[in-house]
Amino acid sequence: MKNWKWYLTIVLVLILSSALFYLIQIIIFHKTGDTFFYMLQDISFVPIQVLFVTFVLDRLMKKREKDSFLNKLNMIIGVFYNDIGVDFIKLCNNFIQDIAETGRHLTISAKWSDKEFNNAINIISISPKQFNLSHITITQVNTLLIQKKDNLLSMLENPNLLEHESFTDLLWAMFHLSDELSHRKIFYNLPQADIDHLKVDIHRAYMHVIKEWISYLKHLKKDYPYLFSVAERTNPFNPEADIIIRG
Repeated sequence: MKNWKWYLTIVLVLILSSALFYLIQIIIFHKTGDTFFYMLQDISFVPIQVLFVTFVLDRLMKKREKDSFLNKLNMIIGVFYNDIGVDFIKLCNNFIQDIAETGRHLTISAKWSDKEFNNAINIISISPKQFNLSHITITQVNTLLIQKKDNLLSMLENPNLLEHESFTDLLWAMFHLSDELSHRKIFYNLPQADIDHLKVDIHRAYMHVIKEWISYLKHLKKDYPYLFSVAERTNPFNPEADIIIRG
């Protein structure tokens, strides 16, 4: 209610100020006809001004704000991949059948165009059945997630990440997998039905991590080529990747 009173006060002040200036103009120049002519002329341009401000300037400003906001979110995404994302990909790659075939489509380089990044996201096709799980591999995944659980929780608590729907889905998939594993006391001699269930959970998290990783590298290539260079030389899908620059 108070906000409406404040807006109403501002509107009345602006209208009265405008009327006062028109009155002063009439008193000084004694040209009532000219005054109303120019007043109507100004009013006739108001819809165009509203159109320009609302649909052009407003959209440009919102786009700039959105780009700036997404840029900050990508910093958080970068922290995720440096902290756990790339390690999770490397670990899962060790027990996925035919991972070399997938990796062939993910030898990302500085020559890639936006279209190639988008195509890579769509081309990836890995099924839960390709995951060869044992009590050893499940334990490895569980150990990694336990080590990074606090970091995952802190990211989930970040309200800004709610604006990035796909990355939020990734975090929920990772957290769900961590929760599933934490409720099992041992991983030895698990029933096949339970292993198949865990395959689905790991597969879900893995696919989210890969697709967001590709989108993140696309962002780095465009805006931070020096960071992209490091990501390219540590690509978990490229067996020839080497952080050392050898000429």
